[in-house]
Amino acid sequence: MTDRAVVVVRAGALTTVQDLGRVGYAHLGVPRSGALDPAAVRLVNRLVGNPETAAVLETTVDGCALRPRCAVTVAVGGAPCPVRVDGRPAAWGTAVRVPAGAVLDVGAATRGLRGYVAIGGGIEVEPVLGSRATDLLSGLGPPPAGPETVLPLGPDTAAAAARGSVDAPPWPGPPDELVLRVRLGPRDDWFTAAALRTLVTRAYRVSSAGNRIGLRLDGPALERARHGELASEGMVLGAVQVPPDGRPVVFLADHPTTGGYPVVGVVREADLGRVAQAVPGTPVRFTPVR
Repeated sequence: MTDRAVVVVRAGALTTVQDLGRVGYAHLGVPRSGALDPAAVRLVNRLVGNPETAAVLETTVDGCALRPRCAVTVAVGGAPCPVRVDGRPAAWGTAVRVPAGAVLDVGAATRGLRGYVAIGGGIEVEPVLGSRATDLLSGLGPPPAGPETVLPLGPDTAAAAARGSVDAPPWPGPPDELVLRVRLGPRDDWFTAAALRTLVTRAYRVSSAGNRIGLRLDGPALERARHGELASEGMVLGAVQVPPDGRPVVFLADHPTTGGYPVVGVVREADLGRVAQAVPGTPVRFTPVR
């Protein structure tokens, strides 16, 4: 049994292995998956000397705790949170050395929602279709981490981390308000003119019912101009689908690749990273773009 591994001591609400996803398989019914905040993944990997495509852990709300079997370099980013090594405070947002057998405790987010833990060498679970990402919808990739889950690591990158260290990385703060740029279509003609005005002029709020599949919103319902069934068609990352209750859902990394509810618009991918850190109750506004 290799010593290049970490053992999960506490898994928290939801801790999954994520990378930048499996691109190019939507035609086979396989969504992209991958980290909801890819910018955070790139930065924590940079801090420990990993390539930006290396697999990390994505935590939700209350963090996780890990015990490495060997000395490792780690970086915790994404949602700000307390970090401790064997009970002693450690730095968030920079590279930290954790001795073999010590417990790295990633605490609950003080702002935002999802944290990212990069470990030197990357998490080297078996890739599926070129990615190590956990896909909660399809079940591809490793299952969510639980107590005593053992995660293998790649070769040590401590030297690379020391050469490329960053003293003050430019972490963006979790959003107080989400402003999502949306391009209307392809099924905006299924909604009344009043509904389209409502979408881009009224405020919504992040619902507690959201997950890695989609951001659910509370707020005014969008009235349909057309009724009946829509044949199932392809779905893309950022699609704003409107189910029968009229309240928009923004599709995220684990979204289905097809769906039968009309899509009123598509949010620009560059805006979706901020969605990963939007806690329930965060105000959301859509602004139209071409």
